[in-house]
Amino acid sequence: RAGAVLEAVAALMEEAEAVRAPFTGVLRLGVIPTVAPYLLPTVLRLVHERYPDLDLQVHEEQTSSLLEGLAAGRLDLLLLAVPLGVPGVSEIPLFDEDFVLVMEQDHWLGGRADIPREALRELPLLLLDEGHCLRDQALDICREAGRTEGAPVTTTAAGLSTLVQLVAGGLGVTLLPRTAVTVETGRNEALATGYFADPAPTRRVALAMRTGSARGGEFEEFAAALREAMRPLPVRPVAEGP
Repeated sequence: RAGAVLEAVAALMEEAEAVRAPFTGVLRLGVIPTVAPYLLPTVLRLVHERYPDLDLQVHEEQTSSLLEGLAAGRLDLLLLAVPLGVPGVSEIPLFDEDFVLVMEQDHWLGGRADIPREALRELPLLLLDEGHCLRDQALDICREAGRTEGAPVTTTAAGLSTLVQLVAGGLGVTLLPRTAVTVETGRNEALATGYFADPAPTRRVALAMRTGSARGGEFEEFAAALREAMRPLPVRPVAEGP
């Protein structure tokens, strides 16, 4: 019953916000840690230039916490990897991006543009800690490639920056989303990258809102502006659809 009350309060607050002119007042945006450092510069620049009357408040949290915040009305809109498959949450797709293999400079796969997915079967793989959706996505990619549960996997990093430095130190290889590659690998010359043969493993990034949100039209317009703003990034914008 408490959950139902919180949802009703959240809907009421959202309806009150929707009475305002579009792109004014407060917008509480939740972002996952494997998206925030790489996409927020584009998001913040867009808001500053196009929506100067919007009071954007950003919260960086893991997916489960963001979804709880959305349901409770603590957050209005989420920027994260999908699909979520959560009842009562609607996704507005933004773009797809490839995964890139990151390794030591002298690794035999370094610099290749035709890495078969099957190479992931036996490589010493470094992953993020439990709770990060990127960890689950990487494991799904490895299982699709035929990696068995017995293959070595080391999980020691809470963030991508630490993960990449562990790779540079010779502890294994890892998978990075394409938008993170320049930022994370540019800090260490001991790193190399390799790209997968088509079709490369990918992830989809989207906005998520409460289904039936009173601000749904505003959020759809925001998504369209974001897709356009993100065209210079190494991504493939998704116009519409699930």
